[in-house]
Amino acid sequence: MKTFAGVAWLVAALAGPATAAVDGPVRLFVLREHGVASATVAQPYLDKFVALAAAKNGWPGGQGSYLGSRAAAAEFIRTAHPHYAILSLAAFLALRGPHRLEVLGHVSLSLPGGRRYAIVSRDAADLAGCKGRTLASEHASDPRFVDRVIADGAFKLADFQLQPTRRPLQTIRAVLDGQAACALVDDAQLADLPRIPGAEGLRTLWTSAELPSMVIAAFPAAPAEERETFRTNLVPLCAEEGRKICEEAGIISLAPAATADYASVVAAYGE
Repeated sequence: MKTFAGVAWLVAALAGPATAAVDGPVRLFVLREHGVASATVAQPYLDKFVALAAAKNGWPGGQGSYLGSRAAAAEFIRTAHPHYAILSLAAFLALRGPHRLEVLGHVSLSLPGGRRYAIVSRDAADLAGCKGRTLASEHASDPRFVDRVIADGAFKLADFQLQPTRRPLQTIRAVLDGQAACALVDDAQLADLPRIPGAEGLRTLWTSAELPSMVIAAFPAAPAEERETFRTNLVPLCAEEGRKICEEAGIISLAPAATADYASVVAAYGE
């Protein structure tokens, strides 16, 4: 089974041999907002890979958690003192400052989601035709991210009568059923449109720039040498023993990255 959730575990788990003493297991978490995999589906992938990584890298142990919300992540950070996290872009931008996160790398996925956004409608002629009307979306929980990063000045959520949704298909159905005039969707939802009856009548009115991929980040708890080993070892992680795990998890590649690679979105989001 291919799942976005598998990404995170693979990455963080292969941090490489620890170079500083660690009293307990090396902890990491995955937070992919609006992902398609539930924690129930995702956790077994994480457990299997972390066990492999701990044995391979000489860790005293490994512990991974797949989390479904920023609130859950905040609690995990407070209680577990993790070394690493794999984060959706919006979550990274929100947590970066308060938790002094350092960018170590990024993850490229075989399936779409969270890299590009669009506004679609059945009857509006353009983006201006959506303003002042109902806008359905499951991506509006962080207005700052939408206004400053996704829209990049093209619109604000306050320009619409917002109709929050909870599932990808619910957003599309709201427009098709006439409950909303327009919808803010991501690339995963756009890719699913051909499989939704009636969706051929939807037109794309506006599209965002492509945004950076999921972030592999380190917390201050991770020793400096350990995190640098992690960064250095990212590229080969999907080779040999990790190849099949990457394929099953829907991972194309892992690669080192730096804060400068996310500078434009960090500046747009603000401190």
